[in-house]
Amino acid sequence: MFPGSFDPIHYGHIEVVEKAASLFDHVVVASLSNPQKANPLFSGEERKEMLEESFAHLSGVSVVIVEGVLAATLAKEVGASAIVKGLRAVTDFDNEFQMAQMNHRLTGIDTLFITTSSSRTFISSRLIREVARYGGDVSGLVPDPVAKRLQEKFSE
Repeated sequence: MFPGSFDPIHYGHIEVVEKAASLFDHVVVASLSNPQKANPLFSGEERKEMLEESFAHLSGVSVVIVEGVLAATLAKEVGASAIVKGLRAVTDFDNEFQMAQMNHRLTGIDTLFITTSSSRTFISSRLIREVARYGGDVSGLVPDPVAKRLQEKFSE
């Protein structure tokens, strides 16, 4: 299972899921609410649509949208053999390592860290939202349907 808020999904996320799909028969992409990220830009339904469009080229990938549940609990509920987390830089590791240890403590499920290519280490959903908010070009960072939705959101 690959958990995240995916607000919005970007090519770094897609790369991690593509790599996970090559390792596992089935990958559940779980969009979870993050209480540390108040006021998401996209609704759960919008995120689900973007995720499904972004992974249409992969077999064995399904998408769930969940609110108010721990990622570890959901991983256990969906029968995940591992929790997949993407790493862009060493700075991501500190927080993700602590979460991995807590998730293992709660459920016994191990976390697999997958790195993104060096050309994607700077990409984050927060930066993409900021660039799009001020009219910057996010093409090449997100799939075209996501770029279109971002443009629509910020032209309202």
